Amino acid sequence: MRLSNSILTSVLITLATALPHNLDLQSRDLESVNSSLPTVKIFGTGGTIASKGDTSATTAGYSIGLTVDDLIDAIPSLAEKANLDYLQISNVGSNSLNYTHLIPLHHNISETLASDDYDGAVVTHGTDTMEETAFFLDITLKSEKPTILVGAMRPSTATSADGPMNLYQAVSIAGSEEAKGRGTMITLNDRIASGFYTTKINANTLDTFKAQEQGYLGLFINDDIEFYYPPVRPNGWHYFDISNVTDASEIPEVVILYSYQGLNPELVVQAVEKLGAKGIVLAGSGAGSWTNTGNIFNKEMFDKYGIPIVASHRTADGSVPLGDSDDYTISSGFLNPQKARILLQMCLYSGYSNDQIRTVFSGVYGG
Repeated sequence: MRLSNSILTSVLITLATALPHNLDLQSRDLESVNSSLPTVKIFGTGGTIASKGDTSATTAGYSIGLTVDDLIDAIPSLAEKANLDYLQISNVGSNSLNYTHLIPLHHNISETLASDDYDGAVVTHGTDTMEETAFFLDITLKSEKPTILVGAMRPSTATSADGPMNLYQAVSIAGSEEAKGRGTMITLNDRIASGFYTTKINANTLDTFKAQEQGYLGLFINDDIEFYYPPVRPNGWHYFDISNVTDASEIPEVVILYSYQGLNPELVVQAVEKLGAKGIVLAGSGAGSWTNTGNIFNKEMFDKYGIPIVASHRTADGSVPLGDSDDYTISSGFLNPQKARILLQMCLYSGYSNDQIRTVFSGVYGG
């Protein structure tokens, strides 16, 4: 799969959403194309990987100031791994991302992967919500070609910045034949992980993205990609077609409620009747438990509105057993609240009934 003539002559940067900081983005001309290399498109969204600090010791309190163009220019050896095209979708911290950004991102990646001109896609992304974007793309992209999310835990100006190597490895994976059929993946710190289960477990350290129960898919040794298993999708993977979504408002609102001692049981009422939530995810204590009084209010909302309520867990790992769910709650299985929320949103957008939603979530158990 090689670049078409139009792509050979120039690579255009297009903005799908407004960019802050008055960025002056220029088009990039490819002076030469290596026909023996794969072609990868990089989509920039911002995050620490695109940030700069005041000093080389600054690893917190930095600001976003780099574009995809800057990131590529900083790694000359990328030219040895792939022919590169790129598109700046946004340039913000990932805590500011929402479906206004994710829908254009999805559509652009989907179009790219459907083209014979490209072998894979890379998304540069902030780490705070990277797992959510990865999960969203994993269940909504219909392609055997790989999509790799990559970021950094330290800004580009840090003495030990991790972004350049992470991006180099992400491009390597995206152009690899062995990466096909594995869905959306996350790579940082030499590790390759599935976007379906991987989560950020530490706010600060480099070795933060893990799926502690499910494990990694592979790793880098020197410049070699080593996968542990043949290509396979995880139990519970379900594809949702969102190709016709044109506006973020088309995705139903789902609210996550967090369990704690003495929680206000009326929060679910406020979420449904005041905020217009079409679904609820409970980040329950232990294996998804909720207070007795809270369950009374939950059932009231279900009986009154038929609103789906998914029981997840606030713990870092574990699952909500199928046997613990009742007639009005749906067990999330091994999915944490933020991933369960996205899965429920896609089910609601697709018009699934509560029984169909329950079936989708039950697949996460592998049964």
